[in-house]
Parts: sequence; structure tokens; C-alpha cells
Amino acid sequence: MRVKCVIFDWAGTAVDFGSHAPLAAFLDLFAHHGVPANANLVRRFMGSHKRDHIRLLLADPAFQAEWMRHNSLPPNLDELYAEFIPLQKAAISRHADVIDGVPQVMEELRRRGVKTGSTTGYVREMMDTLQAEAARGGFAPDAVVCSDEVPAGRPAPWMALRAAMLVNAWPISGCVKVGDTVADIDEGRNAGMWTVAVTKTGNEIGLSETETAALPAPDLEKRLEAARHKFVRAGAHYVIDSVADFVPVLDDIEARLEVGARP
Repeated sequence: MRVKCVIFDWAGTAVDFGSHAPLAAFLDLFAHHGVPANANLVRRFMGSHKRDHIRLLLADPAFQAEWMRHNSLPPNLDELYAEFIPLQKAAISRHADVIDGVPQVMEELRRRGVKTGSTTGYVREMMDTLQAEAARGGFAPDAVVCSDEVPAGRPAPWMALRAAMLVNAWPISGCVKVGDTVADIDEGRNAGMWTVAVTKTGNEIGLSETETAALPAPDLEKRLEAARHKFVRAGAHYVIDSVADFVPVLDDIEARLEVGARP
């Protein structure tokens, strides 16, 4: 019994250090309606299908109050989502760099014969540019599943299960989901997979690579520790700083599988 497939998230996990493309698009969208930026609120729902993300924001009482302070009419979900799509596509093109260490991990997985998949809160029309740019940077998973290609996005398990199906990876207990949001962990757990949370490069820290490097070490460690606790509470089987740290986790999962452990 070995790991059959590793399924990665995109922004904050494999590409876009700090997960800035989704944040930028949401802030641009609401700025167009006079609503001040609230990055913390936007990041709270990161990892969801982008239409669901807007719906969750609109349901937040603090956001509702802020919206009505600047607009005479309540927000319309369908209209906002239509506005959001081109903003997200533009933001993705500005934040498509593959995160350091990811190409090396992909190469190691190929060497071991482990299939790779990916899931995302982006819909298919947002992914065309990102997939091409990421492939040039060394991230080209065997399967890419978008949130509009299944009955429901995260926390539902359907994207992860579809990715496993597309690469014919089974049993599911031999599959691993890697992501940088609680929604990713929920998706993997609900699918019956091992789950690995990423902290330093992802949504929970939310800093660019340059900003992360400039942060004093005690401050960075404090943020990382808070992120680790959050993911452990969410049920992550493993928590790592970045995908670059994944291979030892892979070895540990395979050792556990060999003695009969399951997610």
C-alpha cells in the first residue's frame, strides 16, 4: 500500500505565494462599490468557489452594514459575480509564479510514479492563463478540477474525488490533499484522504515572499504557530510551511499505510 495520488490546491499552495490573486480581485470588486478593503474578512472564506465566497461575504453582518453605508440598494449576488470574473482573471495573470520548491516536489512524485491532481476555488474560465503559466514554471498536475465542474465546491469532497478518478487513483485512503485553507482540509477529510496544510506560503499568513523574508523571525514564528494551531483544530493530518517540505510527509504517510493506518 503506497500513496497513489497527491492533489494540490493552486493559489497559496503551488502558485501565488501569499494567495494574493483572489484577495486582489475581491478588494477590487468591492472598491468599485465604495466598500473599504477588509482583507481579513475576505481571507476568512478563502478556498471556496468564488461565487460561494461572495455569497458568504454578503451574509456577514459586518459586511452588510458596511455595504449599506456606501450603497442605497442591497448587493445582488449574480451581478457581483459577473463583475468579479474579469477582475479575477486579470489578478491571476499578475500572480501566476510557481512557489519555490514545487517543481522539485513534482519531479520527485513523477520519479516515484505517484499521480498528481489539483483542485481550486477558481472556475474553468479563470484557469486557462494560470495553467499555462504554471506549466512553464514547473507545475503541471495530471488532472485539474475546477469548482464549476462538480455539484458543489469545497468543503464538499467532489473536486478531490474527481481528481482521483481522472488519474485512476484508488483506494482513496492512498490519496493526499494538500492546501493552504481550512476549506482545503475539509475537502480532503470529507473525501477520506490524508490532508496536509501549508502555512508560510498561503492564505493564513497572507504575505508575499518579500514581505515574509522581511518580517522579524519572532513575528513570523508567532504567525506560523497560530496558523498551525488553526489547521490542527480543523483536522489536518500534517502541517508544513510549504510544499517544499512535503517529501518527508509523503514518506511518513507511506510508512503508516504499510502498517495499516488509514486517514
